[in-house]
Amino acid sequence: MASDKPAKIQKSDAEWQLELTPEEFHICRLKGTERAFTGALYNEKRQGAYLCKCCGEELFGADTKYDSGCGWPSFYQPADEQKIDEYRDTSHGMIRTEVCCSRCDAHLGHVFPDGPAPTGIRYCINSASLNFVPEDE
Repeated sequence: MASDKPAKIQKSDAEWQLELTPEEFHICRLKGTERAFTGALYNEKRQGAYLCKCCGEELFGADTKYDSGCGWPSFYQPADEQKIDEYRDTSHGMIRTEVCCSRCDAHLGHVFPDGPAPTGIRYCINSASLNFVPEDE
């Protein structure tokens, strides 16, 4: 049975550094985090799609974005659960669940069980990990 998942994108750090800004590389490839309330997409309110910065995969829709007050774009569900991978993250003395793009392994942020209905989930995502495409484009 064939998988519906696209082939995994694999590039060297040097290749990613040619495509991403230093901040994007730090966040997407080295699992960094932008400062709260500073991301370009935090206050984005238009309808559209949020794509992986590294590979262009559609990860979230604007219809699931909400203001959680946490300082990062927040979504209550991904566009397609198969496009997101989750990993246990014990860095910084915490136990969290890291969220990555399943196609290129870009670090996106973390997921928490404190979101709104209908899922009760909060995907807390770095703006630097995403590109936004407005619905009218």
